Amino acid sequence: MTLSSVILKDLNNNTFLLPELLNKEDLNLLLFYNTNCLGCTGRALPLAHELNINHEKVNLIILHSNFKTTPISVEEIKSVFTNQAPPFKIYREDFHDLYDYFGCEGTPHWILMNGSGDVLKSFFGSQEGAQMKLSYAIQEFEDQFS
Repeated sequence: MTLSSVILKDLNNNTFLLPELLNKEDLNLLLFYNTNCLGCTGRALPLAHELNINHEKVNLIILHSNFKTTPISVEEIKSVFTNQAPPFKIYREDFHDLYDYFGCEGTPHWILMNGSGDVLKSFFGSQEGAQMKLSYAIQEFEDQFS
C-alpha cells in the first residue's frame, strides 16, 4: 500500500488521494479520528478547530477511519457537530488503511507532515499532555513554513 492507493471521500462523496490534500507550502496536520471515540469528539475535534483558526500555515486534514464492517454514514459523522455542520472538511476512509499505514496507536492520532509527505511528528491522544506535545511540535515546525 502507498499513500496514493487509498481513496478518501469527503462528505459529498467526492474522491481524493492523500497526496492531493497535502499543501506543499504549509505544515500539514492529519487527525485520524472516529465518531464513536469520545476523546475524538469531545477534545480532539474542538482542538483541531482551534488550531485551524489560530495557525495560518497549518493545513488541517481530518480523516475519519472506519473500524466497523460497514462504512459510517455522513449523517453519523455530522451528528457530533452543532447544527450538523463540521467547521472544516472531513475525509473518510472506508476502512483504516491510512491509519494502519502510519502506525497509529488509537484515535485520536495526530501526524505532522511536510508537503512531500514526510512524517515530522506523530502523537496519540487528546488529553492535556498530548495537546501540549502537539502545540510544541507545531511551534517547532511552523517557522519552517513561514
